[in-house]
Amino acid sequence: MLKKLYDKSKIWFAVAWIVLYCVLLSLGDSISSMIGVEKSATLPVGILLSAILLLFLKKNGLFEAYGICASKATARSMLCYLPVFIMMTANLWYGVTMNYGLPETLLYILSMFCVGFLEEVIFRGLLFNAMRQESFKWAVIVSSVTFGIGHIINLFNGSGAELIPNLLQVLYATAAGFMFVMIYCKTESLMGCIIIHGLFNALSVFANEAAATNKTRIIFALLLTVITSSYALYLAWTMKASFCNEEK
Repeated sequence: MLKKLYDKSKIWFAVAWIVLYCVLLSLGDSISSMIGVEKSATLPVGILLSAILLLFLKKNGLFEAYGICASKATARSMLCYLPVFIMMTANLWYGVTMNYGLPETLLYILSMFCVGFLEEVIFRGLLFNAMRQESFKWAVIVSSVTFGIGHIINLFNGSGAELIPNLLQVLYATAAGFMFVMIYCKTESLMGCIIIHGLFNALSVFANEAAATNKTRIIFALLLTVITSSYALYLAWTMKASFCNEEK
């Protein structure tokens, strides 16, 4: 059934995965809240979806096509990923604390790596690649914006997100989506994006949110947006420059 939908329309295949991911992960978070153990239901759902998607790509020989391969860009051309390392610390800018006990912390971290894998393959792999042949520009915009807006679901999935922090998350997630798609285009690999995304999300388990004020949230969100979007623009510029040189 997955192969038939994929062959019929790669865009609708991507949309189906976005809907499936949002619904099932939100359901997992809601059930986890009812159980009273953070990510206890979310992790099994994430593992199942990751396994299905990974097996689909492997069975159909699509690893290379969707970036499940080594990077084809040098670390130097990526500025040694320094802006990314700065971004990854963002969840710790308010301070560090243990929000959960050890079992829940491990469940949370593993869940976040599943989220990193799924979101990168779905938004950067499936959706972006389905659109880029028709319009590269719109593929970048749609994959970035839908990724950002998708985070608004945290207001309704039982994760306890508040309005202002969630709207700020939508803002910097859109910028991060732009950055990730540029990393993917530059390296022709999603592996770095998956690892970076997973680590960024996983570190949020140690975030001292109680120490944050609305003012600091806004400042940090804007700073994160500037860092990620500036890095994305730099990568876009280097790719354009490289293309122009090849044309000569």
